[in-house]
Amino acid sequence: MSLAGGEQRRRAGGEPGRRVGRIERATKETSVLVEVDLDGTGTVDVSTGVGFYDHMLNQLGKHGLFDLTVKTEGDLHIDSHHTIEDTAIALGAAFREALGDKSGIRRFGSASCPLDEALAQVTVDLSGRPYLVHSEPGNMAPMIGPDYDVTLTRHILESFVAQAAICLHVHVPYGRNAHHIVEAQFKALARALREASEPDPRATGVPSTKGVL
Repeated sequence: MSLAGGEQRRRAGGEPGRRVGRIERATKETSVLVEVDLDGTGTVDVSTGVGFYDHMLNQLGKHGLFDLTVKTEGDLHIDSHHTIEDTAIALGAAFREALGDKSGIRRFGSASCPLDEALAQVTVDLSGRPYLVHSEPGNMAPMIGPDYDVTLTRHILESFVAQAAICLHVHVPYGRNAHHIVEAQFKALARALREASEPDPRATGVPSTKGVL
């Protein structure tokens, strides 16, 4: 598939019966491979070159019980922006692929996760319509570690939501430590996605009056 700017993306489905997504995405700035198995056990193999981001993606896989592989090589000699953004784009696309037609899933999920003084509240609808509402304390330290700009958290979520085609509300009503504030969001996101994507034993077909999601 050819995309704007000469970007190339290859999609490949998983084995029959498994909800697996695989995305390879290459631009002049980054090369990204993402594989996700929604029915995994939380096995994670992540390497983006951005330590704190790796830590957050590990939270996503572990607490969502998603088997997750992420391999990114980016232009970190410039800064971490392209690496973080393009990984989030590929991650969202992989989730969308893994969800398939969304038949038999719960569709909605919500979770609240505390981390010491911080609290994150996340609600998700696997709606097929991208929409993000995001709020967090505005007085955080600007950087976590040497290469994670805290303003990128919202951008990660925007990129993920756009490609996964989901409705996502993330709210952090309070918190002081930037590390805690961001990590709580990823943990709550993982739990909400896990609930929303789980099979509903009482449901048949696509959980929408439209018949499609």
